[in-house]
Amino acid sequence: MKEIFRNVRNKLAEKYLDNNSFKNTKKFKPRIKARIRKNKQIINKNIDNFFGWVKGAELVELRECNVSEDPVRPELSVTFRRSYGRKIYGVKYKKEIHAVMCFAFTNKVPINVEELDKFSQDAHLQSTHRGQNVGQIAIAYTVWSKKKGGGKLIVKEVYKKIKKSNHLNRLVTLSPLTEMATKFHSKNGAKLLQVNETTQNFEYEIIKE
Repeated sequence: MKEIFRNVRNKLAEKYLDNNSFKNTKKFKPRIKARIRKNKQIINKNIDNFFGWVKGAELVELRECNVSEDPVRPELSVTFRRSYGRKIYGVKYKKEIHAVMCFAFTNKVPINVEELDKFSQDAHLQSTHRGQNVGQIAIAYTVWSKKKGGGKLIVKEVYKKIKKSNHLNRLVTLSPLTEMATKFHSKNGAKLLQVNETTQNFEYEIIKE
């Protein structure tokens, strides 16, 4: 793993320097050479810092979050996000939360917040009567990042958690009809499931081992 990070770091540094006119000059003055060396050291340090936080991050369940930071559904209270088996997860690094994702667990795919609420309540009541875990579908209805790379990382960690789950077999979003949401989930490997009146659903294919 360390070798992979080292190779990526070197390639990124070389790509940056290739875009500089310094490297296209046949004869370098000592001052220019020194500047290139310094730039490369700065780039390598920044890349090392990024990979360092990615490697040290962990997925944790949160008891609360600052809903005013939520760019998608800030109107939903912490109580709503933790009722009927719903959960809040965060990527934690050095005692700080760098990304947040909120979930409801259902047995059907909702097309709006009202259905999200109803379906998660139904799944919770069914699980109580049957003594089972809540729902078969994890519905991610909001996500935000506090640090660059946090959003992608939390999707990856949540995917791994659901893949290991004994009762969850689908990971579906309840996303707004925005270009940002479309790009985010598409870049992270999700496929568009359906477009609704005010929302859209993306699905991350879960392949159980």
